[in-house]
Formats: sequence, C-alpha cells, structure tokens
Amino acid sequence: MTSQSRIRVLIVDDSAIVRKVLTDALSGEPDIEVVGTAPDPYVARDKILALKPDVLTLDLEMPRMDGLTFLKKVMHYQPMPVIVISSLGVASSQAALQALEAGAIDVLAKPGGPQSVGELRHTVAAKIRAARAARLRKSEHAPQVSRPSVLKCSPPFASSAVIAIGASTGGTEAIRHVLAGLPENAPGVVIAQHIPAVFSHSFANRLNELCAMQVREAQDGDKLEPGVALIAPGGFHMLLRRGSSGYRVEIKDGPLVCFQRPAVDVLFHSVAEVAGSNATAAILTGMGSDGVHGMLALKKVGARTIAQDEESCVVFGMPKEAIKVGAVDHVLPLTAIADALLAGSRQCSR
Repeated sequence: MTSQSRIRVLIVDDSAIVRKVLTDALSGEPDIEVVGTAPDPYVARDKILALKPDVLTLDLEMPRMDGLTFLKKVMHYQPMPVIVISSLGVASSQAALQALEAGAIDVLAKPGGPQSVGELRHTVAAKIRAARAARLRKSEHAPQVSRPSVLKCSPPFASSAVIAIGASTGGTEAIRHVLAGLPENAPGVVIAQHIPAVFSHSFANRLNELCAMQVREAQDGDKLEPGVALIAPGGFHMLLRRGSSGYRVEIKDGPLVCFQRPAVDVLFHSVAEVAGSNATAAILTGMGSDGVHGMLALKKVGARTIAQDEESCVVFGMPKEAIKVGAVDHVLPLTAIADALLAGSRQCSR
C-alpha cells in the first residue's frame, strides 16, 4: 500500500508515554501512518496545517488549551474525524461525552502503559478506520432531540414488549436522539453500545437527564420494566433473561464477540430467545458487522427489525450488513426510528 493511500493520523496528547504507546500500537498497520504527534493544541494546530492528517486522536486534559475547546475550534475551522482518547474518571468521562456531542466520532480509554500495546492494536486501528469512513457532522447540524417535558405518554403497551438497540461508531448521539423521542411509559429498552468501561456510566447518567424514560447503566439482575432503559456497562456483555416476575438482565464477562464487549450480537440473540415476537429492535450507526446475526435471529422469531439509513448514519457499516443478509424489515432515517420502535411495540401480543 502506498503512503498516499494510507490513513494519515496525528496524535495529540501531552504525555510522551501515551504518544509513544499509540504510535507503537499503530506501527504494524499497513493502511495507517502516524504522520506526527503534538503535545498540545497549539503545536497540533500548526501540524494540522502542515501535515493535513485524515484523522486526529485527541486528549482532553492538556496544558495551554483543553482538548474540548480545541475540538470545537477544529470542527468549526478545519472539520475532520476526531477520536477522543481520555483518562478513566468521572470528570474525564463527562468531558468525553461533551466531545461526542461537539462532533468527535468516538471515544477510547487512555492506555495505561507499554503492556497495553497488544490490546490497543486492534481497537485503535479499528476506530481510526471507522473514523476515516465517517460522515462528519458539526454539532450545530446534529438532529435536535425532543425534551421530556413535551413528550406525552402513549397508550399502554403490552407488558411483554421489549425494545432492543445496538450501535457502535456515532452511536452515542444516535441513541440519545432515539431515547429522547420515547415517552416515559415506553416499553423497557435494552441497549448495547460499543463504549469503554467507566464511560458507559456517565453516558447513562447524561441520557437520564435528557430523556423522559429512566436511563441507567445496567447491573446484574436489574429488572426491565416499562419506562426504563438499561445500557450495557462497558467491558461486559448484557443478556435479557426471563425471571419469575418479568424480564431482567444478566451482566457477565466473557470473550469478545466481533471484537466487542459489550456485543450487540450477544444482546440481540438473548432478546430473540427470551422475548421472541414481542421484541422490536433497531441497529444503528457503526463500523463492522456486530449485531447482524442477532438481528437475523430476531427477524426469524417474528420480531420487528429496523436499521438506520445510510444518509443519517455516521458510519453505515452495521446497518448495511444487516440489510444485506435480509435481517431488516424497515430502513429509516434516525429521526423516524423512535416512532417506528413504538409502532412495532404496539404489535406485541398482550
């Protein structure tokens, strides 16, 4: 592969160790080239102009100018795909979510040291490839979400109804839009979003502030009830189970599925097994094929299946693959998916 066809990456981080770890993690990828590094946004600004990278990796806690401020300037003056690489912590997680709202493509936990190189190699490279293929949107052009105060309750849904959602790259904002369009009495929702550990807790808390439903990071044994949305914790798989008094979720460790944990396929297969035709599922923006086999299993048991359309996706990977294998009933823009999930849920048996 020629240097001209490689994905050109600029790494921006004030830690020399992190810059080296990320550079080493990407050094063996034939289609990716680290064209430079920068210790702060001011150096990064000059290198962006000189090197013209395709993708930027960005720390949020840096001297002279914080990464979130710099991201907003980049998205305004020189829009490009940005992957946020942030330390683990509540404050950093909240800043990372603000970065996603401001136009960042994805978020990744900062590596802990040299031993992380092997673990990082696939993850970082995959996110960079997804970012390069992403459809950029400035934050001011993002779909506007409904506020909980203006959402009216729908007629009661069958207690057996379940909504399942899976997403990856660009999914945090897509999920925010879908959940904000659901009323407080919507059927219980289970969500698998590819997101690092710790960040999922802040993500759920943020959604809980914006949505009429109760949204929280799932814990093992949590009951799934109408008006509740449970998000799989980063680093763990989530499965739907049937308990003595209704649905509950199981949180478990286990091998990566489609290089992911949580994996959409794991969740969707469990929903197909437990809820069957009482389920309505949506596969949203994301790179790769996670969720495709689970979506096909849902369709085979009579569940309603929805895919986000290419135009509204940040990355039309997972939906495209699900459509290709015939696992999808309806292909819809992001703005129509909340209503479609509710319409599908009304078809459940009572």
